[in-house]
Amino acid sequence: MNARIVWVAAALLAGLGVTGQAFAQPGGRPTMPQGDPDTPVVARGGFGPTEAQIVKFRDGIYLIRSQGSGNITVFTSDDGLLLVDTKLTNEYDTWMKLLRTVTDQPIRYVINTHMHPDHTGGNIGVESLGAEIIATDNARKRLSQRQEMGLPMVTFDDHMNIFFAGRTLQLYYYGRGHTDGDLVIYIPEEKIVMAGDLFAGWGPSIRLIDYNGGGSFAQWPATLEKVMKLDFDAVIPGHSGVTDRAHMQAYLDENRKMLDFIRMMKAAGRAPMEIGTAVQTEFGNMAFVVLPNIQSVLDELN
Repeated sequence: MNARIVWVAAALLAGLGVTGQAFAQPGGRPTMPQGDPDTPVVARGGFGPTEAQIVKFRDGIYLIRSQGSGNITVFTSDDGLLLVDTKLTNEYDTWMKLLRTVTDQPIRYVINTHMHPDHTGGNIGVESLGAEIIATDNARKRLSQRQEMGLPMVTFDDHMNIFFAGRTLQLYYYGRGHTDGDLVIYIPEEKIVMAGDLFAGWGPSIRLIDYNGGGSFAQWPATLEKVMKLDFDAVIPGHSGVTDRAHMQAYLDENRKMLDFIRMMKAAGRAPMEIGTAVQTEFGNMAFVVLPNIQSVLDELN
């Protein structure tokens, strides 16, 4: 049965503010799975709920989740707030209202996990409140190519520490994957890792390789291998709910299997569209979305 090319209408692409080609089974556009409705939102797989919600993870840590954009993680203190990511621009008022239901403290710091609009859209808003925005050098460089306001004013090349509310947030740049500017946050006191869209989601697997943004599917496994060397047991993905180390390991293993599968089909002389369709059939529609298209992966593997 032949699959046809469709324009993907999923949060990963809507958040980019662009359209990209992906492969899907006959019958239309891929759905945006939201996981088991009986599971609490904080730990639910898939994309976030249709209506944005703020949920407590641990003391002093909240998540703001919604279907159309990446998670916001909120760290509270008596002196102010630290946020990880800021969703889409048109969601700013919504999540700010939700935030104010749990705290009236000012936003002091914002960390952008990478440059995509579904994670940085509220930057201009928090900048106007005096928040200091932090990202990797590459993320700022790419963000500055599309906007002049809401840019990170503190950047780093490979590592920096932020000490906030008794926690050490260790920020790392481990290499290319989803883009060329994805950072990883490690909190040793809590054994938490936050990897943004380097681990976008689980239940089902969610993965976008943005070659337009410097991403690399071939290098992605090596990047995740560095993350797996950290001592953690909880993971906050870019879009799905909180999960564990085993899920991230499974995501890394799936990356390797997909690369082997693509290499095998490429060596067999299969056409690009046929390879893309086969990968999605084998691993799932949202597990393999590529910008601009499958040819980018094949070119990288040459």
